[in-house]
Amino acid sequence: MEFLPVEVIGNILSRLGAARDVVIASATCRKWREAWRNHLHTLSFNSNDWPVYHDLTASTLEILITQTIFQTTGLECLSIIMDDVDEFSAAPVIAWLMYTRETLRQLHYNVRTTPNINILEKCSRQKLEVLVFSHNSITGVEPSYQKFPCLKSLSLSYVSISALDLSLLLSACPKVEVLSLTNLDIAMSESQTTMELTGASLRDIYVEAISLDKFILEADNLEKLHLKDCTLEVFELVSKGTLRFLRIDDVSFILLDIGEGTENLEVVDVSNFTIMWPKFHHMISRSSKLRRLRLWGVVFDDEDEVVDLETMSSCFPVLSHLSLCYDLRDGAVQYGLQGSFQFENVIVLELGWTVISDMFSHWVSGLLERCPNLRRLVIYGVVSEAKTHEECQTLANFTTSIVRLMRKYMHVEVQFEYE
Repeated sequence: MEFLPVEVIGNILSRLGAARDVVIASATCRKWREAWRNHLHTLSFNSNDWPVYHDLTASTLEILITQTIFQTTGLECLSIIMDDVDEFSAAPVIAWLMYTRETLRQLHYNVRTTPNINILEKCSRQKLEVLVFSHNSITGVEPSYQKFPCLKSLSLSYVSISALDLSLLLSACPKVEVLSLTNLDIAMSESQTTMELTGASLRDIYVEAISLDKFILEADNLEKLHLKDCTLEVFELVSKGTLRFLRIDDVSFILLDIGEGTENLEVVDVSNFTIMWPKFHHMISRSSKLRRLRLWGVVFDDEDEVVDLETMSSCFPVLSHLSLCYDLRDGAVQYGLQGSFQFENVIVLELGWTVISDMFSHWVSGLLERCPNLRRLVIYGVVSEAKTHEECQTLANFTTSIVRLMRKYMHVEVQFEYE
């Protein structure tokens, strides 16, 4: 150990991450203490790392964190995630940020501070590349002064911020590529009904648990869009056709518009969503590069709508993973499987039900016939605890039909997932 350079020891301590483990390890000898003081670049205070954290008061934690940070020089990554702490005083938090601001590249902070601190003023105009910020408010954004020239990833959760300040903050981050917005309290002025965000460098955006009348996102280079648990009357994406991944999970829309440039889409994942199939299909129909399509737990806006699998097979010729789970009405099986189409490249097929019926086994059989190169079939089902005799019989009939059916497809691996 005595032959290890202090820089290498500093890297070892940084990989430990958790502050308690780093402090204990640094007590090994004088050389390790030197590495701790001068070459440590990662330090984490997380309430899940040490049970004793749960028993300490906020003021005791403030002292502990202050003493630990102030023994280091050159910290690049600082993480303070204390889920059990109601709030920290502003003074020590400001001291931590001012002490580390010139070298810090990543900051993760989730404790409410009293009074509220201006995190942008303390961290802007420096080398920060990743900011994960929670349970606080952001006000009075001045993009001409509070710039983040190196920031590549911004994550805000349980943050109070106005729509204008959020827009200004994004404009102050010219290199940001990843944006995550979770459960924000977004303030809108009386005359304002639309939130507009523009990010020329944005490639990946995740939005969860947000309610807005109208949300316009302008991101020319966006590749990944994930919306979850949101209520948006209107969502409009303005981009240049770079989108490759689209995921919509339990989102309520009146109007969804992702533009005409969908030809580069490779993955579409829609679940727990009321869908107008003709409009949605038209929106993604030019996605000839689509490899994965998942329509799971979707409800059709019109009872007479049917997923046209024949059109789907022609629009998505390289599709390799197909996942379908929706209410099977009489017409869904009869009209959905019309024609002699085939999904030539589908190798994984996932099918699910919420209410088991005899139609499901016919549907499975019809889809198997149209996937000649299938390697894996996964069937998902919901089985209620209190089952009537009729339900038990239906499930038994389905099991029997699947056993018979799979004798024709011995090369296909079959898996069942019930809940």
